[in-house]
Amino acid sequence: MSRPEERGVPVAGGDLAVTCWPGDPAAEPVIALHGITANSRTFTALARELSDRPVYAPDLRGRAGSRALPGPYGLTAHVSDVLALHDHLAPGRQVTLLGHSMGAFVAALAASRHPGRYSRVVLADGGLGFPAPPGTDLDAQLEAVIGPAMRRLSLTFPDRAAYRAFFRDHPALAAHWGPDIETYVDHDLTGSPPALRSSCLLEAVRADGADVLTGPVTPGALRRLTVPATLLWAERGLLNEPQGLYDAARVAAAGLAGTAVTARAVPDTNHYTILLAPHGVRALAEEVRA
Repeated sequence: MSRPEERGVPVAGGDLAVTCWPGDPAAEPVIALHGITANSRTFTALARELSDRPVYAPDLRGRAGSRALPGPYGLTAHVSDVLALHDHLAPGRQVTLLGHSMGAFVAALAASRHPGRYSRVVLADGGLGFPAPPGTDLDAQLEAVIGPAMRRLSLTFPDRAAYRAFFRDHPALAAHWGPDIETYVDHDLTGSPPALRSSCLLEAVRADGADVLTGPVTPGALRRLTVPATLLWAERGLLNEPQGLYDAARVAAAGLAGTAVTARAVPDTNHYTILLAPHGVRALAEEVRA
């Protein structure tokens, strides 16, 4: 696989940082969108599996290389950034749109609003929303779903090794630790020793989380898709717990029959290893090539 290139794409308020794996320039590109506290390097293993085609993965607004981009945040802002990326790096071409977790919600919203741009959509353990009950407290919801990831944003670390050790102890990642996760972890760091910290802005995470959990546009975006789409969901959760974000009953109850979306589980994966375990990466790559 070619070494990734870092590029800047002009968007509202500055430049969006994009990691680009070049691939074959004649092949259809893939735009890959990461999760709510993640960054572009979460797709290193997938880009290696898809080395036959260009893969463009932005650091979404408020994270890593795009940390300095100002608000407003939220899914609509990310959709605008994705359109700018598309026009800058693959003008006039259809692309495959792939999203993981929160990035899957961005992908579903982008493709529902701009279907002519995309040949297909691949969603990894995200994108299927359920309306929150009236009066839902946002912070309580965020704590319930991504509490450990959010708490990381307020911590400081004396050096790079300490930050790596923090992730190495994560129950969903420990068994899969290796160079790809190290690259992802290192890309997230900002600041100077002894006060290194995650690059993710809490303000951006809260705004994006509000759209995913309580926003009015999220629940229906997937059902409005006219572009062929596949939802691949992980059997286990964010902490490798047996109950994942989705299960067969929940997906069946979502009313996807008759839509452009098909859904299936990727066995023996959790919310993160669907992008890290070799069989999870292969499943995603197969859907991209379908």
